[in-house]
Amino acid sequence: MPEFRTLIIPVLCLYLAGCAPDSGVPEMMDDYVAQVADAMELSPELSEIGPVSGIPRRRERVLEMPDLDMGMLDFLSLYGCELQHVVGEKNSIMGKVMQPLNRLRYEARFILAAEDCIPETGRDGVKEDLEEAIKSKSETLPVAVWNATWGVEEVERLFTLSQGYYPMNGADNPVAELASDVDRLNRTVRGLLEGDTDEPLDYVGEVHQRWQAEHRAGQLLNSARLLTTRLDDATALLVERIENDPLCPEEERSASAEALRDIYANGYAGNVERYLESIDQAKEALIKPFETLGTQQTETMPDAFQAWYRQALDTENSASLWGQLDRAALAHERRWQQLMEQCGVSADA
Repeated sequence: MPEFRTLIIPVLCLYLAGCAPDSGVPEMMDDYVAQVADAMELSPELSEIGPVSGIPRRRERVLEMPDLDMGMLDFLSLYGCELQHVVGEKNSIMGKVMQPLNRLRYEARFILAAEDCIPETGRDGVKEDLEEAIKSKSETLPVAVWNATWGVEEVERLFTLSQGYYPMNGADNPVAELASDVDRLNRTVRGLLEGDTDEPLDYVGEVHQRWQAEHRAGQLLNSARLLTTRLDDATALLVERIENDPLCPEEERSASAEALRDIYANGYAGNVERYLESIDQAKEALIKPFETLGTQQTETMPDAFQAWYRQALDTENSASLWGQLDRAALAHERRWQQLMEQCGVSADA
């Protein structure tokens, strides 16, 4: 039995945020609050870390994809140009269960093939039917684009909240590659939405595979909430001494100031501030491109997705995770400076 437990516990830990390899992050922040409390000669109080909203379930993200009526599809499938083959693939058994990315490929190919087909047609009414089909497909293309970006299963893995916090160690960090992927995807989405149905889509499947294998975006959301909560905890301790019970009376100023400088330099300006900077860099690199991926598709975005987008991705929204973190970090830094001035010490000394 002991041997079994030795084997099974590490396996279980892979699925629990508390056992994640980056579990040093919450401990670091808890220790920091304790250090500030000790320096302020107060008892540390750790607030409960509120939940982060997960990305909406797939059935709430995926939009229904309109289609041409079967009569027109059957007619077009008989016409002798490339469109015949495109429609024929869609009408096949495999075509009827297309995954979102393949459906986007089909919709783009349909428009291109129909446009190429128009100059070849000489039959009465066919040109008008083709133009009507192109118009219909162009109007619904944004739905296919949405489903192939935000409607895929893989994006859930990238934004999962079950894998703990963003690691402190930047070695082998995949954020740069993920960011490059989303930047490229944004260019493709922009082109498609502007009517360029010849945009390359072959690389998108590999992007989805990397989303499936990584979870950095969800870790960033967890870290933003954790940092906000613990910085607010530490700030409350600083405020208590600044406003209610000054830490540095004149006769004890020298000794108190020295201890204060140490806790600022070694506690906040050391690991905590460096970690804050790494989170901000990752936000700029990864969260902002995903913000753009959502912003470009605002008109298509389903209602169920909007609240999550505003909280998790809208970096300019003061009520988002990122707006809250910015306020918490700014308030914490200001209170430190205020306390330093009260004790007659410079943070750079």
